[in-house]
Parts: sequence; structure tokens; C-alpha cells
Amino acid sequence: MKRGYLLLSLALICSQAAWPQAPAPATAPAAPAAARLDAARLTRLDKLLADYVEQGKIAGAVALVLRDGKPAYEKAVGWADKEAGRKMTTDTIFRIASQTKALTSTAILTLVEEGKIGLTQPAGDFIPTFKKTTVSVRSDSGNIVPAKRAITIQDLLTHTAGISYGTEPHVAALYRDKDLGPAAGNGWYTADKDEPICVTMERLGTLPFVSQPGEAYVYGYNTDILGCIVEKASGMPLDEYIRTRITAPLGLKDTRFFVPPAEKGRLAAVYGTKDGQAVRSEEGSKGQGSYVEGPRKSFAGGAGLTSTARDYARFLEMIRNGGTLDGVRILAPRTVDLMTTNQSGTLHSSTGLGFGLGFQSVDRYGANGMAGVGAFGWGGAYGTTYQVDKQSHMVLVLMLQMMPNGTDIQQKFNTLVYQALLK
Repeated sequence: MKRGYLLLSLALICSQAAWPQAPAPATAPAAPAAARLDAARLTRLDKLLADYVEQGKIAGAVALVLRDGKPAYEKAVGWADKEAGRKMTTDTIFRIASQTKALTSTAILTLVEEGKIGLTQPAGDFIPTFKKTTVSVRSDSGNIVPAKRAITIQDLLTHTAGISYGTEPHVAALYRDKDLGPAAGNGWYTADKDEPICVTMERLGTLPFVSQPGEAYVYGYNTDILGCIVEKASGMPLDEYIRTRITAPLGLKDTRFFVPPAEKGRLAAVYGTKDGQAVRSEEGSKGQGSYVEGPRKSFAGGAGLTSTARDYARFLEMIRNGGTLDGVRILAPRTVDLMTTNQSGTLHSSTGLGFGLGFQSVDRYGANGMAGVGAFGWGGAYGTTYQVDKQSHMVLVLMLQMMPNGTDIQQKFNTLVYQALLK
């Protein structure tokens, strides 16, 4: 046991700030006695992160690895805002884009557990424009046909409802006319909208989708629709529901849809890859976004949150631990199993990756690098990424702000964590 603590202490040399101590969850599974993260091998990750900053590929990043809920590696490198001379720190705030989907999916499933929503219930029970939806058939004539069946909550959770971000050529003009898709910045971006998310989603329901429900994996507005359904079923705005039911109970103080103006200095700047180098992005919907000065009316369940590495890792540790953390239960273990195991067959992938009720799942070793079978994760458009590996008892989080991200740092980050895992 003493040897285990010594190794953990060595790994923590990389940390730039003390991790707030909390009692270990009573139900957390113990790691195999022979399995450990080798401190010397983890220093390779130091070099990777430093090299990407020094070579100008990224401005900065925060990397965090938890093992059985304890920090095994934590490092902030480079700049949160290079032009302003503001260094990256472990409490820097990031736009997490599609990593928002995991929290909104969790919110939906808390309502499922309360009997307020059913997984097979039609979305049209909550949003009238979804009672009868249509599909645009890919053809020169642009035929629009009725959907074969109603879109369900589970269709939305697994991204099999046939709903995209409206960027396909045969529907783009229709979406643009409704201030969606190409007219909404990057399609998924709504932080600058001066209307509640349900108003936007009700308008979405009048547009044709791109596939029949249940017939294909189509990534799009699915989780934004779920965010509206959370509001309808709970009677609360989505930000309030997530705060009262998930983030506040877990102590996640920095996970919010909009950054308070007083904390603007903690928000990382957005960069993008140009000719292999990180170049600061312009203001506006396709760059820095309106996450501080926006109207603060649109709580986008699919892409709207900001967070820190520590906050997000703590949320994921709750999921890894079967829905509970430090005496706070958010979900039941059976519900977490539904979230984190493949519920969409081969619609998402035929190569060993599945999609559950909010997460991509690893069904075959080698389908996602060295991630073990049962691992799950996703990422965000600003370059953030995460993975939870049940076999290894690990949570991996990498935060950066690169859009577009033309680097391979995400894959290398995961690889260099796994190569340090000895067993």
C-alpha cells in the first residue's frame, strides 16, 4: 500500500495546483494491485504538450487524468490568451461545445427516472411541431416526404432521429431561411440568439430532416431538442435544471452556459489551425463567441456550456462510479449502463464503436486506440476531448480552444496516457 501512495505522489509532480481533497466514494471499485501509472512514462506527456506549444501548433492546454477518482496527472501548459500574455492555469474556463451533450443527456435521464419522460415517448408530446415531421429525400427534385414514425426520446439520445445541423446542400437553404443551420454560425452555435432554446427548436420542427427516424446515425440538433424537452417536462429553464440537479450537488462551480463578466479573465481565447500554426480567431459566432456578453437567453443543450478540466472530470467520475460521487447520487447504476453501452447497433459504426444514451462506446479493443472495451467518451468543436475507461479506472480530459483543430494532439494525448499504464 505504501508503495502505491509513493507512485501516486511521483505522478503528481506534474500538477501545478493542489487538488481539493474529498473523501473517496464508498462504492468506488479498487484498482488491481499490480496496475499503476508509471510516473517516468507520464513525463512523455509533459514533452508532448510542451512541444505542441513551443512549435506553435496550439496556444495552450490543460490535461487531467483521474485514477480511481484521484488526480494521477494534471498539467497546464502555454497560454490561455497569448496576445494578452495570460498563461494557461488549471482553473482556466473553456467552451466545451458538444461535451454539453453529456450533461443534457444526464438531465433527461433524471427525468426518465422520475417517470416524467419515457425513452420511447414521442418528442411531439413535448414540442407540438414534432408531432408530425418530414424528411427531405436526397434527389434533384428535393422531394419532402412524411416521417414513417414519430421521433422518440431514445432516437434523440442516440442521434438516430435523422436530424442534422442543416448544412447538407439539399436542405441548407431551408434551414438558412429559418435562421438555423448555416445561418447560426457553425450550425450548432446559439449563444448569440436573443430567444429561448424552445422557440428555436419549435421552429426546427417545421423543417424537413435528412433521414427517417431509426434508420441512420445523424449528428445534429438532437440534444438541443432534448434540452427543450427538459424545460417542458421540468418547468425550469435548462440552465437552472442542470445547476440544481447536476452541477450544484456535485460542486461544479465553473460549469455554466455563460461566463460571469467578473470572470472573463479566466476564459481561454479561441484559436484555429492555419498552415499548421495556431492563429487567434476573430470575434463572432465562428470565433470567440458570445459566452460573456451574449443575450444569455439561449441555453443550448447540445453545445452551450463552458467548464474547467476539473469540473468536467468530476462530472465524468460520477458517471464512471455508477451515478454517484461523494455521497451524492445523480443517476441509478442501471441508467448509467444504458448511457455508456451501445444502444444503436451498427448505425454509429461497424468497426467496434457504438453510441449509447449520450456517449460513444468502445465495443472492441482497438476500435479507439488503446481504450478498453466498455470505455466511453466524446469531444467538442473547440478541441476539448474526454474518455472514461472503466477497465483502467481512469478519466482522461484534455482541454484546449482550437477551432478548427488541425492537430493530432487529442489522439496522442490518449496514447501517452495508456502507454504509462502498467499491469
